[in-house]
Amino acid sequence: MAIKTNDRYTEAVGRRKTSTARARLVAAPKQHVTVNGKALEEYFATEAQRAHVLEPLGVEGVSGTFAITVTVRGGGMVSQSEAVRHSIARALVTIEPAQRTVLKAHGYLKRDPRMKERRKFGLKKARRAPQWSKR
Repeated sequence: MAIKTNDRYTEAVGRRKTSTARARLVAAPKQHVTVNGKALEEYFATEAQRAHVLEPLGVEGVSGTFAITVTVRGGGMVSQSEAVRHSIARALVTIEPAQRTVLKAHGYLKRDPRMKERRKFGLKKARRAPQWSKR
């Protein structure tokens, strides 16, 4: 678990499938989220993906407003939004260790282990066999 803390910001890494997100949280008077240099609304097109990203901040008991800067690579948009959520939750736990139980109960600290299954030789996909013909 790559977490870096200094006097200016807290940084944490979150992952989902092939997406990796690195979030930096800085205490600020107004909450602002930037993903890969773009505003949150500009980067994530759907409201559901934006809601995924902000879920750890909306949990009861999490206090404070943060300026959040995220760098995310790999995967698709849904995978990236969940990786960003994971990294923000990890950074929040570093800032306030008392929030660990609340965030853990909601499942935001668990790294989702589901991955795409690899393709096996002799098959068309991971499990799909070629069509069988009697003659």
